[in-house]
Amino acid sequence: MRIEVSRIPTDGMTVSESLTPQALDLETEMIKFRGPVTVLADISRITNAVTVDFTVQAKMYSRCSRCLEEFDMPFSKEFQVSFPVDISEPSIDLDPEIREEIILEYPIKPLCKAQCKGLCLRCGKNLNQINCGCKVEKSGEGLKHLF
Repeated sequence: MRIEVSRIPTDGMTVSESLTPQALDLETEMIKFRGPVTVLADISRITNAVTVDFTVQAKMYSRCSRCLEEFDMPFSKEFQVSFPVDISEPSIDLDPEIREEIILEYPIKPLCKAQCKGLCLRCGKNLNQINCGCKVEKSGEGLKHLF
């Protein structure tokens, strides 16, 4: 998303655009997207600075780091960025700032829900769906299976 500094009216402007996650290089091994990233940018200029108020929304999905089930993670964020006006740069590329703000919100260990029980250490069944009946022992180090 590029804006031409000379085309920003004195009362500002609003730009809306849908960007592909591939164009912003957002997808990782853990985080994927279901559709485009929607960006709404309210742009204003005061003599030597351009200020952009962003509203960014997307539908992300990942695999839970405990139970390995795929789950959706809706993304919505509002943020503001200011750019100095440089006469040698007639336009401003907003993509790097949009990309950075989205990536900063990526979870380190994605969880389908905070109370996810994960997989049984012994039989591998998803403990959110079924109680497998395997015997486990609680210790100071966590759960241990009795074999």
